[in-house]
Amino acid sequence: MNRPLILTYDVGTQSTRAILVDKQGNIVDKEQVKYAEPYFRQRPGWAEQKTDFYFDNMCKASTALMARNADKVPDIIACAVTVIRDTLVFLDENYKPTRDIIHWLDARKCVYDDPFPLWKEAVFELIGMGKGTKIVYRTSKVNWVRQKQPKVWERTKKIVCLPAYLNYRMTGRLADTPANTIAHIPMDYKKKRWMKENDLTRCFYDVPQDRLYELIPSGEVLGHITKEAAALTGAPEGLPLIATGADKACETLGLSVASPDKASISFGTSSTIEMYTEQYFEPQAFLPSYPSVINKAWNPEIQVFRGFWMLSWFIKEFGDKDREEAERLGVSPEEILNKKAAEIPAGCQGLMLQPYWTPDVLKPDSYGAIIGFSDYHTKYHIYRAIIEGICLELYMSMKSMEKRGKKHIKEIYVGGGGSKSELACQILADTFGLPVKRIHTHEACSLGAAMVAFVAKGEFESFDEAIKSMVHEKDVFAPDQKNHETYMNMYNKVYRKIYKNVRPLYATMNNLKERNMI
Repeated sequence: MNRPLILTYDVGTQSTRAILVDKQGNIVDKEQVKYAEPYFRQRPGWAEQKTDFYFDNMCKASTALMARNADKVPDIIACAVTVIRDTLVFLDENYKPTRDIIHWLDARKCVYDDPFPLWKEAVFELIGMGKGTKIVYRTSKVNWVRQKQPKVWERTKKIVCLPAYLNYRMTGRLADTPANTIAHIPMDYKKKRWMKENDLTRCFYDVPQDRLYELIPSGEVLGHITKEAAALTGAPEGLPLIATGADKACETLGLSVASPDKASISFGTSSTIEMYTEQYFEPQAFLPSYPSVINKAWNPEIQVFRGFWMLSWFIKEFGDKDREEAERLGVSPEEILNKKAAEIPAGCQGLMLQPYWTPDVLKPDSYGAIIGFSDYHTKYHIYRAIIEGICLELYMSMKSMEKRGKKHIKEIYVGGGGSKSELACQILADTFGLPVKRIHTHEACSLGAAMVAFVAKGEFESFDEAIKSMVHEKDVFAPDQKNHETYMNMYNKVYRKIYKNVRPLYATMNNLKERNMI
């Protein structure tokens, strides 16, 4: 053996990557397959994908990677899979899909058909979550299939998260970890097991116990690559597949966040802030912390659901000229827009955006808001205001989690596609008033998954040792104190007061929409 390697599969929203990672955290080689169509819509608001889409792309990426690295195959000691969350697969008794995969970006809603016992409804109303619990129920894809597709529901014998299905395709075993089971299904995240029949919130998505799947700890050998999977992927037959966690959990570890004074921020399609804790707490009232890939810990998280998707939306809707200029110069549209936005002072000369493009459980009536328009504002002000709005919302989320968990964050590590933007990283540092660090690679998800596998195989004695060997700081964005003062004035005097003051109008708009009056 020349040097031990881990073969990782990172199955994302926009692409799938097969990557070889060594013990020093180097990306030895990778193959990326970008999706021509990340999802398809049969109806407005739906987001689905064909049943073998993700596995086929894993195979495509893996085959190309293995063909290029035939000489390194003997050095591969294990593989690991990390996958997008809240994406469900419905299987029959033979583990064959009964319908297309429902994507995490799917926004369909089922009917609220009075599923809660009266005493539970009373409890939810008493704690101020009556409306929020109904949203949770209605957004559950499990409930939608049960209501709208009874024949599919009757044939469905297992309801699994996408990574569990991919594990099955690779090893023949339908199992996964609590850290990889993040979806609208009855998981007790605190106890890291399926909910019991009489648990208070089981009624949100009451999947029968026999339709759930096997849970195992992170770091265990889930199975071995079958002969069939080896032929399709080029990976060695019999290679152990190490159970890991979902993309955000692996990314958090890959960014070295394994102590309570650090936080990781993902500038992805969905933007999140995550912490590390060995004492469970709710990051927001009534919302769980998710299991870490380090079995003794959790990753409290707050999510800006649309996140850096909003920049893609902006470019699509308003960036025609910038796309043309970018094509002429041979650069990305983001580079053009970032350069223009960097010329605008912190605070966008009074323009402010609140990034609530999608309602959530705690803000069920919310809409996005842009305030402070004046005649001197340009589309580049709006572009920068999107970034500033995301950063202000993430800052508010951090302060909330610090208070609830009695934590004090001293360093921020940033990953995700948006972290390639130096402008976004600097705005983040200026908003938080803390150093923001980028590591040596943008493949933090694969890095974290590889760490789990290396520790499991005994190549490192601990995760701390793995982090020291595999994570290397590349860039540090120091906060500009003048800009930080600007952002704190915006935050304290305006931003954190917007939703409270505008919420009654949002509720009125929702009522008008439901009555087809607007």
